[in-house]
Amino acid sequence: MDGEGKRGKAVIVGGSIAGMSCAHALTLAGWDVLVLEKTPSSPTGSPTGAGLGLNSFSQQIIQSWLPHSQQQQLLHNTTMPLTIDQNRVTDSEKKVHSTVTRDESFNFRAAHWTDLHGLLYTALPSDIFLWGHLFLSFYVVDGKDSVIVKAKVLATGKVVEIVGDLLVAADGCLSSIRQKYLPDFKLRYSGYCAWRGVLDFSKFENSETITGIRKAYPDLGKCLYFDLASGTHTVLYELQHKRLNWVWFVNQPEPEVKGTSVTMKVNSDMIQKMQQEAEKVLIPEFVKVIKETREPFLNFIYDSDPLEKIFWDNVVLVGDAAHPTTPHCVRSTNMSILDAAVLGKCMEKWGAQKLESALEEYQFIRLPVTSKQVLHARRLGRLKQGLVLPDREPFDPKLVRPDDHQELLVRNTPFFNDVPLSLGLIPSGCL
Repeated sequence: MDGEGKRGKAVIVGGSIAGMSCAHALTLAGWDVLVLEKTPSSPTGSPTGAGLGLNSFSQQIIQSWLPHSQQQQLLHNTTMPLTIDQNRVTDSEKKVHSTVTRDESFNFRAAHWTDLHGLLYTALPSDIFLWGHLFLSFYVVDGKDSVIVKAKVLATGKVVEIVGDLLVAADGCLSSIRQKYLPDFKLRYSGYCAWRGVLDFSKFENSETITGIRKAYPDLGKCLYFDLASGTHTVLYELQHKRLNWVWFVNQPEPEVKGTSVTMKVNSDMIQKMQQEAEKVLIPEFVKVIKETREPFLNFIYDSDPLEKIFWDNVVLVGDAAHPTTPHCVRSTNMSILDAAVLGKCMEKWGAQKLESALEEYQFIRLPVTSKQVLHARRLGRLKQGLVLPDREPFDPKLVRPDDHQELLVRNTPFFNDVPLSLGLIPSGCL
């Protein structure tokens, strides 16, 4: 390490997967870490969130963070294989499928958000977490030697101050830390929302609904299914412990987003209306899964134009705070994990006394990758939703062209397998 001597202290705002990942990476880099999170306790074991996909590189990085003797077993027990990426066209009249693309060397694994979060959380010391602490503000001390963070203890109302050498903003796409440096920053609405849900079929795995969906989607358990229809598309894959993760993207005007979430809690009337609309455009087997899902929810899909900077002084952005993205390239969680891994290796290389050099290198490595991936995901989402693109006619699933095949494949995301990690930043066991 070039910066031998002082042991750094990082304050991480946000206890989601990006924050957990940074806690692992910075701890391994020899830093002390403290994680602030407003929720009163870890969501481990609760049905928070939905499904996500992990590419092979993220899998290897996560395994390097877990207890050595159980690395592979722990991750594999939490996830399901996604070895196939398949795009199919749905005929809304005949309700039949025809395959457009099929990539059988996809090499992802599917996880439920809560399961992955719990895996990362339990592999960290419990005393580094300050649950029930609402981030309020921060300021960088003159000379940039430290940063002071103010947070409210929600149980008591007391305001506490925490001093660190580095502030890591893992506070999501609506980041208040980013807003201090970029006060005019605004998210870009995609033009559509996503109805999402997870169906737990563990108590009725031989039911008509599950028999029907397995017949309509015969590779469930190893396939990431995209069904394309006119002006809409769906996603379906299986999760560990007999669960199905589904997503339905619907074009609609931008809503009024309030608070710190782009997820809306929905009422029974909204759910009923959504189900009625689904019957008009989706195949019956998929509609049955939607109808039997408890507590579906609504995500409004946003991203942003790539930022020119992702650190200032001793404050750094990671995950969705650094690069809000649409979900179509299965990148968001993977980008967060890789942000953390690269940040940790930069800190290990330069040490706390050369913080600016470490953050400059982190930014130099990550910005070119995430910027291209965000813009590619934006294009792919607009393509699949039949929205306007500047260089082509709107996509019509009934008239798929040969060049559409390449655009639809997740594999053609920039840096899909070739993440430019210069200087050997990731341990050899992760390559």
